Formats: sequence, structure tokens, C-alpha cells
Amino acid sequence: MSGSSLDGLDIAYCRLVTAWEGGVFLVKSWELLRADTLPFTEAWQERLRQLPSASAFDFCSAHAEFGHYIGGLVNHFFEKNGLSNVQVDLIASHGHTIFHEPARGFTVQIGDGAALANATGCTVINDFRTADVALGGQGAPLAPMADKLLFPGYDFYLNLGGIANITCHAARIVAFDVCGANQALNALANLAGGLPYDKDGLLAASGQLDSSLFEIINNQPFFAEQYPKSLSNQWVRQHLTEACLAASSPIADRLHTVCQHIAVQLAGSVRQVVENECFTKEKYQLLATGGGAFNGYLMQCIQQHLPNVEVVVPNENVVKFKEALLMALLGTMRVEGAPNCIASVTGASRDALGGGVFDC
Repeated sequence: MSGSSLDGLDIAYCRLVTAWEGGVFLVKSWELLRADTLPFTEAWQERLRQLPSASAFDFCSAHAEFGHYIGGLVNHFFEKNGLSNVQVDLIASHGHTIFHEPARGFTVQIGDGAALANATGCTVINDFRTADVALGGQGAPLAPMADKLLFPGYDFYLNLGGIANITCHAARIVAFDVCGANQALNALANLAGGLPYDKDGLLAASGQLDSSLFEIINNQPFFAEQYPKSLSNQWVRQHLTEACLAASSPIADRLHTVCQHIAVQLAGSVRQVVENECFTKEKYQLLATGGGAFNGYLMQCIQQHLPNVEVVVPNENVVKFKEALLMALLGTMRVEGAPNCIASVTGASRDALGGGVFDC
């Protein structure tokens, strides 16, 4: 998994035991055996950051080269973990999102599957979003499938990555992007002496609300839209990150304000789902994962704005590598012929079987 935060490639070595029972695909058990995040070089970080405005030639070149590059990272992971001689069934790769424009009928994740297969000698499944978009869906979020099959028992599921998204298991499964998250927080932390992130949200906790910035970043038409809906990295940069970087208040105040923004938008999203889905309970449980779950101040804000929700943070490996585990699940479902995109989540005309297969 390569996420919008550009911190590197999340790799999870997983074992899934699956079965079909009564025409229903089930995961009988699963294990996260090894996992690591291998950082991207500064050159690749900058290249990925600039690629949306690159020429068509440079884009195609990056697509192929990134496939070979992440293949090298996977091989390094194999060697580091003593897995070079282990027979794996498949590699499931999300690739790195460059464009996500479902309203215009396309979404693009680079990282050529054929190049990755050639580099690793493994069957590769990638390109998980385009089938759903072709059926009129948002192509996102994908996480609800993992929530359904791997983490049952919660009412809400929150992923705090570069973009925050939420899933709800009511009478039907609904999910959507909420707002930008770590993209803006990390960009602000980088201003504070080049920090990669605000560890435990300590800087944010020391700040005060910038009411002017708070009004600007909350006053976006997207937040009033009904789900299903999704956000692109470009939207987050334009409507959140750039506004935060341009503000004149102290960095700690801006970090504080973004944490409050995320919590407010999440609380509004939960209320919208509860009302729309007639999903009333005395107490809800929410499973929080993604890098933002390590931000103590952000989690404190979320709990304050959701007093009737018990926020649960699982073990560190699940928090960090849930999305990589999700890819393993989606790839497994693809080879088993089980639809892996949920139409009630994305708004597609039917559940989709996403993923292209590349044999080595």
C-alpha cells in the first residue's frame, strides 16, 4: 500500500484462510505475519508529488518505473524477513494514486503490475478501483470490505490516513471520505523544524484555535454533500493543506485547528449516517486505524466530539498496516472470483470485481 502521505510502501505478509459457504465468500481466519514500512527515496517522494502536472510521457515513464521500484522494495522485504524462498500465492498492490476523479469517470493508481510481477517473480493483482468507477461508483473507500470480513463487531470504522474516511455497519454498509487528515498535519509539522509528523499531537495540544482558519477549512461544499462521496489528493491540497500553510498563526495553532476540524467533520458525518440510516443506539463502538490514531491530541478531540461513541484503537501493527492487509484481502477475493467493491458504499450500479491480474 502506498498512501497519500508519501511516507513509503507499507508491506504486509499475510495468511488468509478462506471458504465459500452457501455461495458466500468467508474469511475463516487471518494472520498478519510480518509487516514493515519501507520509506521512499526523497527523489521518488518529489516525483510522485509533482506527477499530476507532468507530461504524458513522464507519467507513463513513472508508471512503469514505479512498478519496478516497488518490486525492488518487496524483494528487500522478502530478504529482510527470510522469505526469499517462500512460495507466496500473490502480491496485491494498490499502487500510488495520482488522479481520483470519479465524477469524470476515472481514477489512476500508478505502479505497473507487469513490472512488479517481473521484478518479484510473483503473480500480481493491482488496479482495484477502476472497475467500480466504470460502474458509476466512487471507487472508494475500499476499506469497508476489510471491516466487514476481518474486523466484525464494530458500528463505525475510521481510517485516519492522508485522508480520513469512515465506514458504518448499519442495516447496510455505507462509507465515504470525511476530510483531509495527515496530509495537512504532516505538512504543518514539516514547517516546525522539518518534523515528519507531530508526535502524539503534542504541538497541536499546545496550540489555540485559529478561528479564521477554522472557518475557511470548514466552509467547503463537499461537507454538505450526501454520501457516497470521495476526495482526491488534489482537493485536500487545494482546500486544506494550502490554506493551512498560508495562514499566519503559529504552527501549533494551525495543528490544533486541523485536529479540531477533523473531529468536527467526523462528528457531523456520524450524525449524518445515524439519521440517514435510522441507526440509533445508546452507545456505539468505533475502531480507529491509520497513522492518525497515534496522534493523542487528535484522538482526544474525536472522543470529545463523539461522547456517545467508544473509540477503540487496536494493536500497533493493525493500526499501521490495516490498509496493506486490506490489499491482501482484495487480491485474494479477486482470484477467488468474489466481488470486492461494495456498491452500497461507492454508489456503483452493482458490486464490482476489481483488480487486474499479471502473471510473472
